[in-house]
Amino acid sequence: MPETVIHSPQTVETTLQYFSPPPDGSRPYNNIKPTPGTPYQNWVHEKHVVQIENVRGKKSSVSLDSAGFQFYLNEPTKHKSFKNDEEIQKEYYPESIELMKKLTGASRVVLFDHTIRRRDPKQDGTNPAKPQPAIAVHVDQSTQAARNRVLRHLPESESAELLKHRFQIINLWRPISHPAYDWPLAFCDYRSLDVKKDLVPITLIYPDKEGEALGVRYNPEHKWKYLKGMTPDDFVLIKCYDSKEDGSVSVLTPHTAFEDPSTPKDALPRESIELRFLILYDD
Repeated sequence: MPETVIHSPQTVETTLQYFSPPPDGSRPYNNIKPTPGTPYQNWVHEKHVVQIENVRGKKSSVSLDSAGFQFYLNEPTKHKSFKNDEEIQKEYYPESIELMKKLTGASRVVLFDHTIRRRDPKQDGTNPAKPQPAIAVHVDQSTQAARNRVLRHLPESESAELLKHRFQIINLWRPISHPAYDWPLAFCDYRSLDVKKDLVPITLIYPDKEGEALGVRYNPEHKWKYLKGMTPDDFVLIKCYDSKEDGSVSVLTPHTAFEDPSTPKDALPRESIELRFLILYDD
């Protein structure tokens, strides 16, 4: 379908929160469910002013393979309420799995979890029961964490063979209830990254296990993009990892929520759902 024209600024200036290492030199971590008196994280948010380009009207300038993210407009869902996890898993999961198969051409798609975020100005973002927009520049999975996802979510009898072939972790993010003018997502074009210098592993500490995400150091070469005014009929695919690391395609996408200075004053707090998929190929 043709893209709806929304009159918006071509770029906005805002402040993003990048990674700076722990002052004591220890390994960086996020404590996902901290006990009282335990810090949520030990690394420092470093603020930098950046320009973010609105790709409304030119969304074809970025793609999953080139930039690491891709926008799709006017793609309504059958499931509408997003109020109940069981209903989401029963209704929204199957249609989303079929959608991802169609869009990627993958031989197998495994949807392993989802997060709903409803912004509450009274929350500080550390309460896991009420997830808030993520306000630090990050990548969801490191290489090792991505491989561990295959081992965790697929039978042991299959996982070793699957890891010999190409696989990806891709998130599907869409607004729910109303357009996402408030604290939208921004994406760093993979082509502007210095992968060796910009990315830093961050340990994710859970009560029963550890995971690993990537923090992102500031680099003035980073090119930031977003699509202003995404509606519940729109979505974006976010590549968190691609095992095809031969330089021919993007491997990952740093992203973050941000405070958009052009947000209408009457905009409702952002509500969104993010699905996370393992995308498996035969090649």
